[in-house]
Amino acid sequence: MPLLEPKPDALRPTATTGPAPDRVPDRRSTGTPEPLRGDLVALLGADKVLHKISDLVRYASDASPYRFVPQVVVLAEDVDDISAVFSYAHGKGRNVVFRAAGTSLNGQAQGEDILVDVRRHWAGIEVLDDGARARIRPGTTVLRANATLARHGRLLGPDPASAIACTLGGVVANNSSGMTAGTTRNSYRTLASLTLVLPSGTIVDTADPAADAELAHAEPALCAGLLALKAEIEADPQLVTRIRAKYEIKNTNGYRLDAFLDGATPVQILRGLMVGSEGTLGFIAETVFDTLPLDRHTSSALLFFPTLRAAAAAVPRFNEAGARAVEIMDGNTLRASVRVAGVPADWAELPKETAALLVEFRAPDQAGQQAYEEAAARVLAELELVAPVPSITNAFTRDAAVIGGYWKARKAFVTAVGGSRPSGTTLITEDFAVPPSRLADACAALLELQTRHGFDAAVAGHAAHGNLHFLLAFDAAKPADVQRYASFMDEFCRLTVQRFDGSLKAEHATGRNIAPFLELEWGPRATELMWRIKELVDPHGILAPRVLLDRDPKGHLRGLKTIPEVEAIADPCIECGFCEPTCPSEDVTTTPRQRIVLRREMMRQEPESPVTDELLASYGYDAVDTCAGDSTCKLACPVGIDTGAMMKDFRHRRHSPREEWTAAQTARRFKAVERSARLAVAAADRIGDRLLESLTGAARKAVRPDLVPEWLPQIPGAAARTLPPTRKVGAAAVYYPACVNRIFGEPAGYRGPSLPEALVAVSRRAGRPVWIPPDVAGTCCATIWHSKGYDSGTTVMANRIVEAAWGWTAGGRLPLVVDASSCTLGIAHEVVPYLTPDNRALHAELTVVDSIVWAAGELLPHLEILRTVDSAVLHPTCSMRHLGDEAQLREVAEACAREVVVPDDAGCCAFAGDRGMLHKELTESATAKEAAEVTARHFDTYLSANRMCEIGMDHATDGLGYHSVLMELERATRPGIART
Repeated sequence: MPLLEPKPDALRPTATTGPAPDRVPDRRSTGTPEPLRGDLVALLGADKVLHKISDLVRYASDASPYRFVPQVVVLAEDVDDISAVFSYAHGKGRNVVFRAAGTSLNGQAQGEDILVDVRRHWAGIEVLDDGARARIRPGTTVLRANATLARHGRLLGPDPASAIACTLGGVVANNSSGMTAGTTRNSYRTLASLTLVLPSGTIVDTADPAADAELAHAEPALCAGLLALKAEIEADPQLVTRIRAKYEIKNTNGYRLDAFLDGATPVQILRGLMVGSEGTLGFIAETVFDTLPLDRHTSSALLFFPTLRAAAAAVPRFNEAGARAVEIMDGNTLRASVRVAGVPADWAELPKETAALLVEFRAPDQAGQQAYEEAAARVLAELELVAPVPSITNAFTRDAAVIGGYWKARKAFVTAVGGSRPSGTTLITEDFAVPPSRLADACAALLELQTRHGFDAAVAGHAAHGNLHFLLAFDAAKPADVQRYASFMDEFCRLTVQRFDGSLKAEHATGRNIAPFLELEWGPRATELMWRIKELVDPHGILAPRVLLDRDPKGHLRGLKTIPEVEAIADPCIECGFCEPTCPSEDVTTTPRQRIVLRREMMRQEPESPVTDELLASYGYDAVDTCAGDSTCKLACPVGIDTGAMMKDFRHRRHSPREEWTAAQTARRFKAVERSARLAVAAADRIGDRLLESLTGAARKAVRPDLVPEWLPQIPGAAARTLPPTRKVGAAAVYYPACVNRIFGEPAGYRGPSLPEALVAVSRRAGRPVWIPPDVAGTCCATIWHSKGYDSGTTVMANRIVEAAWGWTAGGRLPLVVDASSCTLGIAHEVVPYLTPDNRALHAELTVVDSIVWAAGELLPHLEILRTVDSAVLHPTCSMRHLGDEAQLREVAEACAREVVVPDDAGCCAFAGDRGMLHKELTESATAKEAAEVTARHFDTYLSANRMCEIGMDHATDGLGYHSVLMELERATRPGIART
């Protein structure tokens, strides 16, 4: 037992909303029961079976209003694992549900038995035919796939708003479409082929010319049954007409019956049926998409109308003008969007009746763009718009940043509106489609229906395709609220089908919420065919019961989750999962969403319940210790939830008074600590890696792994004892070398000036000399204490650095240039809450500039590039993402290298100061994909902008020698070396 071990009870909720009706019962506190756990461990291996109750709870919630706790979670690595699970489920009479990103809005990724994670080990994209096609694994996000395709001038047809997080397997399984896909660019129309695993274990590659022959040999009854259903459907002209009519508008409700009309063979029929089948017919192991041209010439406008009906009435006009996208947002949506960074604050004051259209035209060239803009101007001239559109002459913009802001507000519909819902309420997201010509009437009818049932809801959608989305919030713990919701759904479904002949699900797939209403839309004949399809392909019913087909008329009311109140910083979370792909710990422990989900389960329980005990026992390592604290989740979250900040607060709660006192004393004596650290690093060069690893390993066991760093082989030697000489007179800026650059030197094998020497040199060459104060030793940006939750130490150092910087910069008259991006972020922003009122006033007068921004804006224009390397790979830091400095980092790198590559999988390295030395498994997991890209080819140089991040990437790439781009800039501009 380590000497210092935080007690789990430090995070035990003192006040809960429990016992909630949907809390995990005490009997499940031990996790996966036997023999299920033992069977699967024996079948797959212990590392592929998650069985603790904390594992089951964190997988029990997704972006939907449902919550089902699985019996076990399987981390499948390949199709052999999938087949093994299918065989086991068949033999034992169990059920299987697949989960990838968990962004589905209607419980498709929820299971009550065996839940199979098909995200973690299933990412990857292979570009085919110079981008005309792409082979994509099901765990790959849409955003990641499009990033690769963009280099070939191509993109995928489906473009769901959740592209940052949703994966291609889920996109195909739900036939997701999005803003521009409509009925012609969705998965059904652009999927060239797929590889699937049938419930029997048979693997089918629909692109294989021999696939039908092999399937007929392996599954003769299935082939015969599919062809018999095809013949039966084609023999009924009325049914054929009905099927074709149903897919003239967006429709993902039920199985794709047109697969029997479009496919000539069993394999072709299966390819169509799998699209939108929601994991009920098999597992999609691989997809091959036909891609589409990336029309780069874009013109967009955000147009405001007095009413939702007026906005809807204008949609057909823009469709006729050739708009690629026409998105509608009602007043509630616009007003809630102020929670999204960059949205004008005055939107909060818009009248509730106001509505807006986001209209976008995309063309392959400028001539096409001009033609579209002229057509749009003719439409605008006949519309009555309201503020804040200044005039019809400048309503459309080509500015990528402005257009990106428009789309950020639109894509945040669910999360922004959901984040503003009353605390403790559950969010329902539904979508439906009507013929576009009837959109205005449908908007009016929907608003009236919501008002009559007491819902102050929000409406948005893909107006160009008659597709509307709406949100409802209610308290799932209150039977009266659930009944009110049930009454609304009954009437809404009848309204959509009987009055508008619409689709009850336009693009979110059937899901648990609409499954009981399937027959209402399709009628008994077509619905009976869908049940027969399920029985034919999955005769033992092992896959996703009640997800797409449900005979229980109240099945949509099962499993509705309560949303107990948690810490204020996280309470707005609607569990959408947008944060997960950016989280460094997503593949090693938990994600931001899961950290919040686990906290909510604690709140559902009584404080002393055995479930809470078990959750707390795991939460320290799984959630608190292995959070990198980089807060990139805040950037990905549309409402800016900073789960990293919550984990830092939890770290603080676990500290004893003595630990806080020790941290403050360390801050007060940091000059001595800094000197000792530098000497220790210098001594390490003589001691050797193996002995240091042994010594630090023993200390970690004796004290605490989260307090004692582990020595890593890639840690560089010590920095020089003295900083380069500079002069205060004539200085254009004060240069603050971060403590990490005063302690650690350059990577092993590097030959050249240190970072402080390089920055001083290039600043002098550019005629913008900098001055290093002689008393920087003993000061710090306070991140060392802040990241660990030591509030007392943070307070000491935050005030010290601001007071010192005030004096160095002559009361803020000179900029303070900081040479580590995390320290720039710390001094510029993170220290503020810890300052005294007087020092906060001083801080407001300071200009804190990252050294990369300094180089790009103040140095590059005055420097002569004398030599460049052929290629450089660039690692942007998460701090630079927060600061918005990535463009300047690339600008400086491009001055030094003819080719600059930022890996598609670049993300936070999770080194996080010293966290990569406390939990190296965190950094190793976070950097694995990026490192694979980097090491797949040779680069002449490896660049970043933060010493500890460079150490982390060196560790990930076996010492390739990452160093500051400023050191490369110094080499590129140094006189006296032959030009290259």
